[in-house]
Amino acid sequence: MSTPYPFTAIVGQDDLRLGLLLNAVSPAVGGVLVRGEKGTAKSTAVRALAALMPEVPVVPGCRFSCDPASPDPACPDGPHAEAAGVSRPARTVELPVGASEDRLVGALDIERALSEGVKAFEPGLLADAHRGILYVDEVNLLHDHLVDLLLDAAAMGASYVEREGVSVRHAARFLLVGTMNPEEGELRPQLLDRFGLTVEVSASRDTDERVEVVRRRLAYDDDPEAFAARWAEEEGALRERIAAARVLLPRVVLGDGVLRQIAATCAAFEVDGMRADIVMARTATALAAWAGREEVTADDVRQAALLALPHRRRRNPFDAPGLDEDKLDQTLDEAGPQEDNDGDDDPGPDGGGGGGGVPPQADGEDRTPPQPPQGSEDDAPSQAPEGTPDAPGRPAGGEQQPVASAEPFRTKMLSVPGLGEGAAGRRSRARTEHGRTTGARRPEGALTKLHLAATVQAAAPHQRARGRAGRGLVVRRDDLRQATREGREGNLVLFVVDASGSMAARQRMSAVKGAVLSLLLDAYQRRDKVGLVTFRGKEAEVALPPTSSVDAAAARLESLPTGGRTPLAAGLLKAHDVLRVERLRDPSRRPLLVVVTDGRATGGPEPVALAGRAGRLHRSEGTASVVVDCESGYVRLGLAGELARELGGTAVTLDELRADSIAGLVKDVTAAGRAA
Repeated sequence: MSTPYPFTAIVGQDDLRLGLLLNAVSPAVGGVLVRGEKGTAKSTAVRALAALMPEVPVVPGCRFSCDPASPDPACPDGPHAEAAGVSRPARTVELPVGASEDRLVGALDIERALSEGVKAFEPGLLADAHRGILYVDEVNLLHDHLVDLLLDAAAMGASYVEREGVSVRHAARFLLVGTMNPEEGELRPQLLDRFGLTVEVSASRDTDERVEVVRRRLAYDDDPEAFAARWAEEEGALRERIAAARVLLPRVVLGDGVLRQIAATCAAFEVDGMRADIVMARTATALAAWAGREEVTADDVRQAALLALPHRRRRNPFDAPGLDEDKLDQTLDEAGPQEDNDGDDDPGPDGGGGGGGVPPQADGEDRTPPQPPQGSEDDAPSQAPEGTPDAPGRPAGGEQQPVASAEPFRTKMLSVPGLGEGAAGRRSRARTEHGRTTGARRPEGALTKLHLAATVQAAAPHQRARGRAGRGLVVRRDDLRQATREGREGNLVLFVVDASGSMAARQRMSAVKGAVLSLLLDAYQRRDKVGLVTFRGKEAEVALPPTSSVDAAAARLESLPTGGRTPLAAGLLKAHDVLRVERLRDPSRRPLLVVVTDGRATGGPEPVALAGRAGRLHRSEGTASVVVDCESGYVRLGLAGELARELGGTAVTLDELRADSIAGLVKDVTAAGRAA
């Protein structure tokens, strides 16, 4: 067994270490979600925490780690007779991103359950993690139904496995730790709320601190045991402090005054539900115990708010998690007793127990941003002077500055025709592990979803030959049938956005960005991957390679400048290259091409004919596509409709894209050759 990196040897990352330690003191806090860029010691810290956890007394031979002092009466390995327990170290169980449902919750032997009436149960990772740590790296990439099962077990303290009326229940109480890189996609707000605390981590920009990180890591890699021995004393002291805080925790008093501050803070930040209030109360109590106090203070409440509220403030995926610390301090002052303020009205950047804050302005310095002049409505260069906040410099080539997007709206559902087999999602029809049952087949591997009626039908003709004498059904492995189910999959939605001068005319680009932003929000809700290709001037570029992070796509969209000619063919060919690579990387994820343009094509020889050939290339490969027609005005040329026909897809106007328009509720995208 490899020697883990010592927890006390981690440099910096104070919030990360504090969040983990508070959960070690009080698992009732509800776990911690660690958000941050790659290479910031997220996984190292989580794995190091296990060595600090107190040993766990267990019933000998129990696969579910029952406590001998109070064994679970419903334990599948029970009932347990009174016996002396044995102690073992707390476990850290890692849940792989590609794990199956059976691997997480356990598997029931359906064959023995039907033929013998025996609950033969093989425990899963939730059973292994009971009374320990369950660590999910890249939790944002975990399938939604697994995240739901995981968080339900964490909330209820138990795991349930039910198959065709046969059920098994066992205790599953663990410290849940998830890590994620926001660049790879966000968790849904409903799932974010189920984590007790969240911390943001990033690499230090301090040279000395970075040098120390490298020095310690190299020393550990050279000789892990010797490195761990150097930190053994600090590790022992921290382990003792955790144990002492656990003993003190039941005696900590949560007074009415601080409880009112907690409630006022959650109300002031308009946090949905009551879970935030409860988590803040438990976190503040753990903070007091960690500090060796028997009473919660206002500083504990403030620190608890900084850990428990930022991720609960997100209303949509484009909202950055965070908390206005000035507002937090004002709320705590108004809700708390006046005598707690000790006369310091301005704690400064180091006061109040937290960081952040905005440095004061220099006396007399005017921070009012200068207003840019009104831009023209044609393809002329922007007249905004250099140095303004909205125009850090006037670019060459007639390029106009980025414009803000219009307000997003709820869009129609655009779906890929046919039946796919991609990753679970909410867009197009697909064969999935979860959904409505549509038939039965012989299992190709391990049986996961039994089709009971088909199994009985397959076994029934052989009962006399198998010597059936009693009421039980004699079932063989060959009789078992797997249920085939139909649900929804997530797709790759590739946006090809026209950023030429014609799109910038008459402030059209603001409405276009609003439409694309709306489609991105829809893609987030339907669990799609998204990519962004833009074209203008003389070429096209991949503004964002396919990713699960729709907020990254939204950020690229907001900063998109416009101007120049319309190389429509270049945009379509660049999209073809992107899709070709993605088919090799993830062949089961079907693409949906969304071209946002007015259909004009300029620049180069025969631009319209070349764009038509590029469209037919997509159609020949069966790519489902939709063209969002951005043409406006009294005179319409219908060029976007022509492009849609070349692509073998469908054209919708900006108005028709809205879900509340009169054009209908659902638009199925027609792929090439499907209508024939």
